[in-house]
Amino acid sequence: MKYTRLTKEQFEELQQEFINFLATQSITADEWSNLKVNSPEMAEMELDVFSDLIWEGVLQNVSFLENISPQQLFLFHMAEEKTTLITLRVLTTEIDITKAEGYKWLKENYSTDDVEFYTASKDYSDDKNADIFSLIKQGAVITKGALFNFFEKIITI
Repeated sequence: MKYTRLTKEQFEELQQEFINFLATQSITADEWSNLKVNSPEMAEMELDVFSDLIWEGVLQNVSFLENISPQQLFLFHMAEEKTTLITLRVLTTEIDITKAEGYKWLKENYSTDDVEFYTASKDYSDDKNADIFSLIKQGAVITKGALFNFFEKIITI
């Protein structure tokens, strides 16, 4: 398995897609029930293959990720050839930007000396999707990029 198995809730949400996946494998509903009982290791393999297919589809469409910690905000743009990172670091340790009041403080004070900006870019390894998945495993979440785009404009001014 290349990524991680989908959760039970994710499988439930993707039930129709999983049925279609089984159909492409020429596995009927009766055969799937039989497989789960009589050959659980094969059923597990099918779940893993389906999970990897879903992850591949999701990861191919990721353009932005965010990872927030109490004093840092990591904003990633997953471009075609490389990842661009904008990091905001809050120097005031009493501020926790994972909380509503701390995030409000950041919105009001991002241009002060209490916040530092860093930027970097990095080429992907041979497997862009694995690079993106690694960031997700570290706590990044997929976004539409509003924060990245907002701060990118500020940095380039």
